[in-house]
Amino acid sequence: MRKFATLFEKIDQVQSTNEKVLHIKNYFSSCTNEDGAWALFFLCGNRIKRLISGRMLLEWCHDLVNLPSWLIEESYAAVGDTAETITLLLPRKETAEITNEHSLSEWMETFIKPLQTLSLEEKKAKMISFWKDISTKEIFIVNKILTGSFRMGISHLLTLKALSQAINVPREILSQRLMGNWEPTALFFESLKDAEFDNKSLSPYPFYLAYPFEGDLQSLGLVSDWLVEWKWDGIRGQAVIGEQGVALWSRGNELVSEQFPEIIEVLKMFAPGTILDGEILAYANDHPLPFGELQKRLGRKKVSSSMIEKVPVVFVVYDLLKHDGVDLRSKSMEERRAILETLKIPSPKILLSQLIEGKEWEDILNLRLQSREKSVEGLMFKKKDSNYGVGRQKGYWWKYKIDPMTIDAVLIYAQAGSGQRANLFTDYTFGVWKNNELIPIAKAYSGLDKGEINELDKWIRKNTEEKFGPVRKVKAFQVFEIAFEGIQKSNRHKSGVALRFPRIVRWRKDKPIQECETLESIQETFLNEER
Repeated sequence: MRKFATLFEKIDQVQSTNEKVLHIKNYFSSCTNEDGAWALFFLCGNRIKRLISGRMLLEWCHDLVNLPSWLIEESYAAVGDTAETITLLLPRKETAEITNEHSLSEWMETFIKPLQTLSLEEKKAKMISFWKDISTKEIFIVNKILTGSFRMGISHLLTLKALSQAINVPREILSQRLMGNWEPTALFFESLKDAEFDNKSLSPYPFYLAYPFEGDLQSLGLVSDWLVEWKWDGIRGQAVIGEQGVALWSRGNELVSEQFPEIIEVLKMFAPGTILDGEILAYANDHPLPFGELQKRLGRKKVSSSMIEKVPVVFVVYDLLKHDGVDLRSKSMEERRAILETLKIPSPKILLSQLIEGKEWEDILNLRLQSREKSVEGLMFKKKDSNYGVGRQKGYWWKYKIDPMTIDAVLIYAQAGSGQRANLFTDYTFGVWKNNELIPIAKAYSGLDKGEINELDKWIRKNTEEKFGPVRKVKAFQVFEIAFEGIQKSNRHKSGVALRFPRIVRWRKDKPIQECETLESIQETFLNEER
C-alpha cells in the first residue's frame, strides 16, 4: 500500500501529463501482478461497492479523537469530504513510523473485501485498528476505498499510455481488453502482457469520440471532405456479433444487452465477426422520442413486454468497425461507410444513419436549423479520410450541437460544494414563478468563473433566510440565465418538468426577479402546452 499511496501522491502533485505517465509506468514496471491488477482497477476509474458509510466512519472517528460532535461537524462542513476530514482529525503518522507494511493487493483481498461479511461492531473494531496501524496517506486512501469514492484523478487514456510503455503491448489492444467488466486478479494482469489479441472476444473496441465544434464552418475546408450526419440524442453503443453470441455495450463500458432484447434478436442475424457502432434510440412512427423515454428502460435487469411496447427502440448504425472478422478501424471513414452500406439490414429495428448532403457550408447551416424539429441534438462532421481512433482526438470528428434552450430563473437555495469547493457555496437551486410563488425548476453548479463564485458566496452568507442542514434558503433577488439541452414532463419534480443538463450561462444582474419565467410560459414554449 505504501508504494501505491506514493503513486497517488505523485499523480496528485504534478501538473505535467508526461510526468504522470512516467510515474504510472514506473509503478507498473516494478509491481507484482497482484498489485498491478488492483492499481489498474483504480486508475481506470473503477470503484468497489461502498462497504461503510461516511457518516458511520465519522462517528467512529469521534470515539477516537474525543472532540465535541459540533466541532467534527464543523470540520466536515469546512473540508467537505468524509475521508479527508477523518484523515485530518486523526493523529498524523508519517510512513517511516509504520512497521507493518502490506501491499495494495493484500489490503484489498485480506483486509478490505472481507469487511462486507462482518457485523457493524466488527467493522468498527477493524477500522479503529486500521487507523492506528497505517500512515496518514494510507488512511485517506483506505477511507476513500471503503466509502466507494476513491478516484485517482487520471484519464483512462493516460493510464493506457503508461501501461503500454511498461509492458510493451500496443495501447489499442490493451484498450479493448479493458472494456467491459473484468476482475482485478494477478491472472488477468498477466494476460494483458500477451501482445497476441484474442479475436474471439465479445468485448467492444474503445469508442472514438468527437470534439465540440465552435466557430466558423469555413475553417473546416471543403464540405466535400466531410461526412455529415445528424447527432442523435440517445445512448452510444457498440454491437459485437461473434461466434459465441451477441453483446451490446454502452459507451460507459456497460453491457446493456438485457435492456434491449429486441435489438439483440435482430443483431443475431448479422454474420459473426461484426462490430457495429451506433446509437440506441427510443423511436416510434419514424421519429426519435425524447431521451427521457429511453431512460425508462435503463438500469433494468429485465425489460417487460409492456415496457418494450411502451418504449420501442431502434439501433441507428453509423460505423462499421469489424467485418468478416477483419478490424476496419485503420481504414478511412469513407471506406468503412461504403462497406457498411453493402450490409443487408435485416429489420427496421436497425437503421442506417442518414447522411446529410450540402454543396456549401451555408446549406449545412440551414439544415442544422431543423434539428429540434427532427428531435436531434445537431450535426456530426466526420473527416472522410479519418480512421477510427481511440478516445477524443481533435480535428477529425466534430459535434456541432444546436444552441441550448434557456430560461431566466431566480436563485432560491444554495449548498456548499465538496472537495476544493467545500468552503464555498457552489451548488445552486433555481426557481420560476407559479401563482406568485417561486418553485424549484433546476439545480446547477457550473457556469460561473472563480470571481463570480466568490462574489456570490459572500452574497449568500449575508442573505440567508433559513437553514435546512447544509442547505440555505436565500433572499429572492439574484437572477441567472440557465441553459439546458432538453425538457420533459416529470412526476418526480414539484414543477412537473425536468430539465436535461442544466447549467448557468450568465448572471443577470440587470434583471429583476419579477421578469423571470413562469412555469406556464415554460410549458407553453417548450412543451407546446396551452394553459
